Amino acid sequence: MSFIWFILILGVIIIIHELGHLIAAKKFGVYCKEFSIGMGPKIWQRKNRETALTIRALPIGGYVAMAGEDSDEEDEELDIPYERTLNGIKPWKQVIVMAAGAFMNIILAWLLFIGITAYQGAVPQEAKPIISTVVENSPAEKAGFLTGDEIIRMENIAKNEVIKPESTDEILEFLQYYPGEVKYTVLRDGKEVVLNATAAYHKEDNIYLIGIGYKAPEPKKITLLESIPYGTMRMVDSVKSILSSLNKLIHGVGLNNLSGPVGIFQITAQTTQNGLLSSLALIALLSVNVGIFNLIPIPILDGGRILIVLIETLIGKKLSERCQNVIMMIGVFLIIGLMLIATWNDIARLLF
Repeated sequence: MSFIWFILILGVIIIIHELGHLIAAKKFGVYCKEFSIGMGPKIWQRKNRETALTIRALPIGGYVAMAGEDSDEEDEELDIPYERTLNGIKPWKQVIVMAAGAFMNIILAWLLFIGITAYQGAVPQEAKPIISTVVENSPAEKAGFLTGDEIIRMENIAKNEVIKPESTDEILEFLQYYPGEVKYTVLRDGKEVVLNATAAYHKEDNIYLIGIGYKAPEPKKITLLESIPYGTMRMVDSVKSILSSLNKLIHGVGLNNLSGPVGIFQITAQTTQNGLLSSLALIALLSVNVGIFNLIPIPILDGGRILIVLIETLIGKKLSERCQNVIMMIGVFLIIGLMLIATWNDIARLLF
């Protein structure tokens, strides 16, 4: 059942993404030969005007076949006018078509976040970084943390990274990216006290913790109408978190936290056991991740293709096929590299 849920969740996200490309392409008159749900051998097909809707045997996503996207020979065989190909429409229209998939993923996530917030009827309040419990024999207890301490500063000694946390979420995130020895400045009875602690790795949850708890404030009740701005805020926070993570990855920080299909499968298996609401929240989070990731300006991704269109617009001519192939190959190697790192991380967590 976990595998079935995994396939269904990823399938929904990818199909929504491809549907965005299809709608935008159709809007600008691009000839779309096929919209496929699934991959592999064809098991059912129905043609509506010029676009065939196909269901294929392997339920792993889908695709939309647009004229001008790949081979020009097939377009010539079908006698498709150049102005009805992806390359034949204006550059700004090409950009919209390529960005439409990511846009649909973000819209899906936005609607789900609003729906979940409306169903819950309340929103959690950020917990202040004031310690309410200290776990026995934990790094925090050994370091000398006490109930009532307020964490006002954290510094990773080796990396020289510093934050002044305003919420417990910031503390947790900092420990995942900088899990070495951390110097904590806490406010205790009006005086600043400095404590050093190294977070312990909890393999079963794939997380670094020092063993402190916080008192969460009571959730704030909201009306149905208020669920729209609060749901939007949840999505915006997710986007900010993803962009922050990408920025850290570019600087070589957090590569050990990167997860691939194996890690996503594990998270899916755990989350779907917690009920429909948790599963919908996971779909929203994965959908916004897919949307943002596809806009990264790496060739082979939608963002890379957008970059090529912008470069061609700036220089006033098309890049040669050889140049485009080289750029695409660079993108392929980058993606493969990221996938290898992510897969190794997933396997290492399982074995060690």
